[in-house]
Amino acid sequence: MLALAIALLLVNSWVRWATADYRFADVASIPTQQVAIVFGAGIRNNQPSAALRERLDGAIRLYQAGKVQHLLMSGDNSQVNYDEVSVIREYALAHGVPASAITRDYAGFSTYETCYRAKAIFGLEQAILVTQDYHLPRAIYTCRELGLAAIGLSIPDWSYQPEQATTYYPPMTQVRYTTREWLARCKALFEVHISQPQPTFLGPSVGLGETTSAQQ
Repeated sequence: MLALAIALLLVNSWVRWATADYRFADVASIPTQQVAIVFGAGIRNNQPSAALRERLDGAIRLYQAGKVQHLLMSGDNSQVNYDEVSVIREYALAHGVPASAITRDYAGFSTYETCYRAKAIFGLEQAILVTQDYHLPRAIYTCRELGLAAIGLSIPDWSYQPEQATTYYPPMTQVRYTTREWLARCKALFEVHISQPQPTFLGPSVGLGETTSAQQ
C-alpha cells in the first residue's frame, strides 16, 4: 500500500511538472493558435453541465479575443438520444460563434480518444485545450505524447484559483474528482507509453469544418 501511494504521488507530480510550462491561467497570456479543443463534460436535459459550460465559456472567450479561429467540440454521441456535441455547438452559436468556426467530433469518448482523433482525423498539429485545472495536466500530457503540441487554458476550480471558480464543488465531490483524476493520470501514462490503443472509432481524415459521426 505504501509503494502504491508513492507511485501515485510520483506519477501525478510528474504529469503536473511536465506540463507546467504549457498551462496558462488567463486568455490574455496564452499564445495564439488556430484551434481550441473543448472536452465534453456531460449534458443535462439537453443543456451543458456546469463544468461543460465553464469550458465552453473559456473557449468562447478565446475566440472573441482572437486567440483562436476555430473550435473543435469533442464529446459523446454513442447513443441516439445523447448528443453532447450538438448541445455544445448550439451553446456556442447562441454566444456569437459562427457555425463556420465550429467542428464537431462525435466520438471523443475520453481524453485519450479526443487527443488521438484531433491529430489523426482532423489533422491538428497544435491546439489550445480548454478544461478545468484538475484535468488540464493530463489532457496536455496525453495530447503532447500523441504528437499534438498542445497548450492549455486552465478553468479555475477548487485546485487552482478557487476564488475565481464559478462552480461550487462540494468537499466530497472534490475528493471523488481528485481520486479519479490521480488514477486517470496513471492510466494515461500506460496508454501513451505502453498500450497505445486506437480510438473506438477511427475513420478517414477530414478537415476542420467537417463533421464526423460516432460510426466513422
